[in-house]
Amino acid sequence: MKSTVETLSPTRVRLSVEVPFEELAPYINEAYKSVGQQIRVPGFRPGKAPRQVIDQRIGRDSVYAQAMDPAVQANLNKAVTENEVNALGRPELTEVKPIEEGKPFEFTVETDVTPKFELPDFASLKVTVEAGDVTEEDVDKDLESQRLRFSSLKAVERPAADGDFVQIDLRATQNGEEVEGGSVTGMSHEVGSGNLLDGLDEALVGMSAGDEKTIESTLAGEQEGENAQVEVKVTQVKERELPDLDDDFAEMASPYDTLEELRTATRERLENQGRTAKANEARTKTLEALIEAVELPLPEKTVTDEVEHTRGHLLEQVQQVAGGFEEYLQMVGKSAEEFDQELRDDVESNLRQSIVLGQIARERELEVSGELMTAEVVRQAQQRGVPQDQFQRFVDELRTNGGLQQIAASLRQQLALEEVVKEASVVDASGTELSEEDLFPGRAAAEAEAAGDDEGDSDESEDRDAEDRN
Repeated sequence: MKSTVETLSPTRVRLSVEVPFEELAPYINEAYKSVGQQIRVPGFRPGKAPRQVIDQRIGRDSVYAQAMDPAVQANLNKAVTENEVNALGRPELTEVKPIEEGKPFEFTVETDVTPKFELPDFASLKVTVEAGDVTEEDVDKDLESQRLRFSSLKAVERPAADGDFVQIDLRATQNGEEVEGGSVTGMSHEVGSGNLLDGLDEALVGMSAGDEKTIESTLAGEQEGENAQVEVKVTQVKERELPDLDDDFAEMASPYDTLEELRTATRERLENQGRTAKANEARTKTLEALIEAVELPLPEKTVTDEVEHTRGHLLEQVQQVAGGFEEYLQMVGKSAEEFDQELRDDVESNLRQSIVLGQIARERELEVSGELMTAEVVRQAQQRGVPQDQFQRFVDELRTNGGLQQIAASLRQQLALEEVVKEASVVDASGTELSEEDLFPGRAAAEAEAAGDDEGDSDESEDRDAEDRN
């Protein structure tokens, strides 16, 4: 096989491939075998008819035509590998000549490719993370939220105030006519939450059970943006009762016996969350700095194809959630143009990340270990609620639909990003450089534990060998 590459643009090439006729034998043989199984020739069992008979029945050109697709695919893959073409998307067959007896088979494809670009010096990337240390105020705020979860509501005979819960009836009218779907009775609402109509919370403050009031407000839903008169009637006012923050509360709301133990556990939980948040922020901002430092033209056809593919997938989901695209746009408050632009921006961002991190992985020769791959597959199975007896079926489905390849590619990109994070300058808001433990919390301890387990297994093996010798 011979092949040549012609650069059409920084992101697209043309591959011309010429395959000697004798190298087509495997594909032609398979085509004869397939055709022989399909046709019925008197005097011969299926698949046993000689080639000459098959040629007479359907024509040699028809058999050769069936051999073309596998011949193109196999030799295209060889040409891509031999010429070190980093193809993106699906190659486009632009010209192909029929297979002719004794003549070379020629075809031409065009494909988008990864553009050539220079990676920056990772040490030159400067990143500042904002996530700070846990304060006593943070602990107090979290404990207060825990109290809220165990609060109760008690009916009171007084005017409503911010933070109270009221039971209300609403009726919306326009020009004296009731708005369709604009009435509701017995609705519970927290005063001051801002979850309902504009101006409602302000009107509710000071109203008591039995009070009525009419306000001017803006409607939502099908009449979104239109003004209406809304009649408000309060039928009940309730205040929130919070449990005392003491040892009894700690025992009721947690596995701990005292408030001090609960406070300590809360602080530790917040600190763990803070460490994770700081590490995630460091990764996100380092990736942003990396992408910004790279000049990278994107292949238009690959972007367009991916936008259309993603858009089709999203539309299927939208129909399940909102019933239709227009209804979805109305629900999220976007125009079709805004939706399409955001989609394109996301596709371009993901493609840039994939290209840049892919090159880092190739240059650093990064590979995903079996242990890491297995751990991620198990994590995804648990996340999706796959029963243990269905795990192998889950893995087989991933293998069939390309899911395992996608997981491996994603993990490889994560490894590449970690290489960048290790070398970049990452500091907190005070200017203090983050340690490796800050960037990868818990990893050193996990690796040390794994190393200890391996050493223990080795010692046990040596002990067994010694016993066998004795």
